[in-house]
Amino acid sequence: MGLIEFRQVTKEYGPVKALDNASLVLEPLKIYGLLGRNGAGKTTMLNILTNKIFPTSGEILFNNESVIENDRVQSQMFYMTEMKLYPSGMRISQVFRWTREFYPQFDMEYAQALAHKFALNLRKQVKTLSTGYSSIMKLILAMASNAPVIIFDEPVLGLDANHRDLFYHELMARYNEHPQTIIISTHLIDEIADVLEEAIIIKDGRLVLHQPVEQLLQSAYTVSGADAKVDQFIKNRKVIHQETLGRLKSAAVYEQLNSQIRRDA
Repeated sequence: MGLIEFRQVTKEYGPVKALDNASLVLEPLKIYGLLGRNGAGKTTMLNILTNKIFPTSGEILFNNESVIENDRVQSQMFYMTEMKLYPSGMRISQVFRWTREFYPQFDMEYAQALAHKFALNLRKQVKTLSTGYSSIMKLILAMASNAPVIIFDEPVLGLDANHRDLFYHELMARYNEHPQTIIISTHLIDEIADVLEEAIIIKDGRLVLHQPVEQLLQSAYTVSGADAKVDQFIKNRKVIHQETLGRLKSAAVYEQLNSQIRRDA
């Protein structure tokens, strides 16, 4: 039920490989995190899965069927993306009804309940929504779709801390009641870790890690500080993620943390 397979998938834009020979198996009814920096290849991978773009080579299967130009397979997936897909003059209530036309299992009662919890005014037009409330509308559509596979690409864009917490809480509550395959693409690794069952890390278009989150947390650690000192520390170590803000840097290192490493840090 709902097995997703990437088999040696590559996407090239001229000389640039946005996705490089990616092979991956996603078992059904789990919550996956697709993690990496902006531009790492996460969105490329999801766009290929959902037919927004096509691979240069390789194949992607859903229950042993190709996903490419396969409407029946694509109807099993709901992709929440940053793209503006809805007419700007449409009211939120109309967007809900419109989505139900494409996803017959769409739970209108649940969508309206979520709108109330997030204080989303259903009478508002799409064009009047802030970035945060545009994300909230899309989150609600995804969670209420009841599609077997739900895909979130940077789902908390523009959300404040309270709304992010509410999203994670509602997502887990819904998953516990109605298990689905959920893929969450984000660069906010620390924030999302408690929600995930398995983590997939992508770097420069290559899949570098796929592990249960519990195992990953035991096998990796984060170091942060002045960028020059962090660069010196991580030299010759397996870095699976790093972020820089001004002169500060944080890096996630894939190795067991021991007393010697603590002294070096």
